[in-house]
Amino acid sequence: MAALKADIIRWSAELGFQQLGVSNIDLAEAEDRLEQWLRDDYHGAMDYMQKHGLKRSRPGQLVPGTVRVISARMDYMPEQQEHAADLLDHESRAYISRYALGRDYHKVLRGRLQKLASRIERQIGDYGYRVFVDSAPVLEKPIAEKAGIGWIGKHTNLINQNAGSWFFLGELYTDLPLPVDEAATGHCGSCRACIDVCPTDAIVAPYTLDARRCISYLTIELRDAIPVEFREAIGNRIYGCDDCQLYCPWNKFAQPTGEADFAPRHGLDSAELLALFAWTESQWRERTAGSAIRRIGFDCWLRNIAVALGNATTTPAVIRALESRVDAESDMVVEHVEWALARHESRTTSSQEISDV
Repeated sequence: MAALKADIIRWSAELGFQQLGVSNIDLAEAEDRLEQWLRDDYHGAMDYMQKHGLKRSRPGQLVPGTVRVISARMDYMPEQQEHAADLLDHESRAYISRYALGRDYHKVLRGRLQKLASRIERQIGDYGYRVFVDSAPVLEKPIAEKAGIGWIGKHTNLINQNAGSWFFLGELYTDLPLPVDEAATGHCGSCRACIDVCPTDAIVAPYTLDARRCISYLTIELRDAIPVEFREAIGNRIYGCDDCQLYCPWNKFAQPTGEADFAPRHGLDSAELLALFAWTESQWRERTAGSAIRRIGFDCWLRNIAVALGNATTTPAVIRALESRVDAESDMVVEHVEWALARHESRTTSSQEISDV
């Protein structure tokens, strides 16, 4: 098993993974934290977080026969993070979470992990396994922490001491009794940069995220109207939010990825809000094909950009763009467009009153 594990690590590197570790399936502590988080209702509308019972925290219930989890990470940051930080709250450009700029990571990692599983099979013959990439009730971050990939930071993302946090995770549940790795230990110390920088104060305590306040939840998971109290704080973030990662000191060690699949498509790394808001639904479908962005649907896409345009600098072009969607078929889109127009009208009125004085 030790020799096989060494081979697996080598094969994973050849497939483009930056790190691989192995853990057992005892997630009792993580299970307690998850149950408390659910009791606090921090999952909001993400009902799938509780619908599978204990399968999420007990791998052997999800895949009978599982005794180990192989956890692998793949870096995805397509640029130096300073470039991304320059776009935050930009007056006219959109900010899209860096993980969603290229090809859907589910497809990339799943394909590579399947190749890894098949390579193992060629070496040893039939064995039990199942591949997961954020696609089933799996506690991927506690598993990766136990596998030595990194520790769960105060923002609840996984941090690697040598590579920061700009990476995806994937798992291979298996019945192979491979040697396990030493669990990672935390190194956040007294730092609270992620807590202080969160635009909506979603990190309600160290290591505790209230998803209902999180911009990633509001712009991706939520399918209804975004609560008014969070709209201004969203700024220009139209799909996800990276603030807690952009300001994490450990990400000074992060390196841009060499994966072509994660390279930005259609200029989404610095696109103009007006240009994105003008896309027709057919254009949106074409340009988000194979992208994680596709999951939110066109109406939520317009909803998010309407909020961003409401926060943008007031210009005739912005007003015309918003007015062009006042008669949208979706009541949700119309409500957010009207909110944005009211924001601009309020600013214009205030500016006029000041000039009159």
